[in-house]
Amino acid sequence: MPRVSQDQLDARRHEILAAARSCFARFGYEGATVRRLEDATGLSRGAIFHHFRDKDSLFLAVAEDDAAAMVQTVADNGLVQVMRDLLDRAGSGDTAGWLGSQLEVSRRLRTDPAFAERWAARSAAIAEATRERLQRQREAGVLRDDIAVEVLTQFLELAYDGMVLHLATGRPPGELSRVLDLVEEAVRRA
Repeated sequence: MPRVSQDQLDARRHEILAAARSCFARFGYEGATVRRLEDATGLSRGAIFHHFRDKDSLFLAVAEDDAAAMVQTVADNGLVQVMRDLLDRAGSGDTAGWLGSQLEVSRRLRTDPAFAERWAARSAAIAEATRERLQRQREAGVLRDDIAVEVLTQFLELAYDGMVLHLATGRPPGELSRVLDLVEEAVRRA
């Protein structure tokens, strides 16, 4: 039997995550049965769970993957850019997977203490990346200096949460691009 390369294993894992993200978004955690995950991925349960211990580990990997991408975007371009990217996806009709996993994470944070405990480090990483980015902007003279970085971090997190809720309830994006301009102006030095 030929050996499978690490690149092939990584590619398969990425394919499983992408298909599972859509399945979790469409059916929620409980509704994303193993059978539906098999249908979504086109793989057998054995092939899926060769890469992930169980459904909970698969869901956490999807959420972690999304959080890691978010941390990188925040570190490089700020939390407002994450919101702009989400808005761009909404305009193209491509929010279901990502938004669905965000909503499922929110639900599980409220209802599953073990998940909330496991998720705490991921959430802290996003907040820390936001604080670090804001601190760098303050040091560069771009960020307003009359409000503590912690308060600005919370302000941006609230704007992000509000945007997720707005899109999750099916409301149209409307003028959210201009709202994001306003959010960005609120944290910049005059």
